Amino acid sequence: MARKLQVAVSGLGRMGARHARHFLERTPRAELVAAFDPNPAAIAWAKQHLEPYGVKLYTDFDEMLKHPGLEAVVVAGITTEHASQSISAIQAGKHVLCEKPLSTSVEISQKVLDAANLKPHLKVLCGFSRRFDASYRNAWERMDAGGIGRPAIIRSQTCDKYRDDNYFVEYAAHSGGIFVDANIHDIDLAFWFFGQDSVVKSVVATGINARYAGMAKHGDVDNGVAIVEFWGGKIAYFYSSRMMMAGQTDTTEIIGTHGKLTINANPANDLVEMHEPTGIRREITETYYDRFEQAFVRESNEFTECVLDGKKLPFKLSGAVQAVKIGSALRESLQTGKKIDFDENGAQIVDERARL
Repeated sequence: MARKLQVAVSGLGRMGARHARHFLERTPRAELVAAFDPNPAAIAWAKQHLEPYGVKLYTDFDEMLKHPGLEAVVVAGITTEHASQSISAIQAGKHVLCEKPLSTSVEISQKVLDAANLKPHLKVLCGFSRRFDASYRNAWERMDAGGIGRPAIIRSQTCDKYRDDNYFVEYAAHSGGIFVDANIHDIDLAFWFFGQDSVVKSVVATGINARYAGMAKHGDVDNGVAIVEFWGGKIAYFYSSRMMMAGQTDTTEIIGTHGKLTINANPANDLVEMHEPTGIRREITETYYDRFEQAFVRESNEFTECVLDGKKLPFKLSGAVQAVKIGSALRESLQTGKKIDFDENGAQIVDERARL
C-alpha cells in the first residue's frame, strides 16, 4: 500500500473545518490523523465529523505537534495565530500549509519565511486559493504563451456577499483590514501575472463604510479601492467590498499590449438562465467557498503531492511576505490619506517631514 501523508489541521472554524474535510475525504494520498482547536463548540463538531474516522482531537496545539507520525500541519485558525503556529510547526520539523495571510504584519510574516529558510527540506506553502483555480491557471497559461503580449494592467476585485449581521464588524478586529484580508488574493494575482520578482513603486488607497459603520472603530472600511504601481511600467487596480447583494463577486482582468484576459467577468453559479416576466437572470455563487471549492481541494492534493514526491511548490513563500507588505502599506495609506512610495529595491521611502 502506498504511503499516505500524515496530516493535522489547526483551527476548526469555518475554513479549518473545510480543510479537515478535504484532507479526510478528498485527498487520496493524505490521511487526517489529528486536529486542534481550543473552542468547545469546534471540538463538539469534530467529535461528530472527524473523531469517528480515527482523527485524534487536541485542545493544546503543542501537544498536537507531538502526535505520533505527524508529518504536516494545515494552519487554518484565526489570522493572528497563523505565524506563531506555522513557526512552531516548522521548528517541530513539520511541513506547513498556512491559510492566507501569513500574518497581518510584514515583520512577523518575514519570521515565518526565516523559519522556513532554516529548514529547506520542509515544504511551507501559503494558501492563495486562486492559484489552484482552473480558470485562473488557464488565463495564466494563455498569458505566459504570449497570447496578450506583455501584461501591463491588472484590475481585480474580491467582493463578499452582504451579511445582515455583525460578522464583518467583529471580524475586522483581527483581520488586518480589508486590503490585507480580502485584497491579499488580488495582490498575489498581480505578482503571479506580472512576475514574482515585481517590485512595488507606490500605493494609494481610499475607502468608505457604506453599510457597516462599526468597522470604523477598527480603522477598517466595508468598501476599499487601491492603486498599486510597480517598477517597470505596470499598474494594478484593486477593489474590495463586504456588501455585494447578489453574492460573491470576484473578477480579474489582465490587460496586455496585444489583448486582454478576464476571469469571472460575468459571474454565474452554473449555465442556467431564468427567463421570467421581469427579465432574464442568472444566479451567482453565494460565498467565496462556493466559487473556489474545487481550488481548495486541488490545493490540498498538490501540497500533498509536493511533500510525498519531493516536488517543487507551485510558488514561493517569499511572495506571501510581499503580498502582506503591499496590503499593510495600503492600510497605512487608507488611514493616513497619503500615497506611499518605494525605491527600486522595494524599500519604503520615509517622508522625513512627517517626523517633524
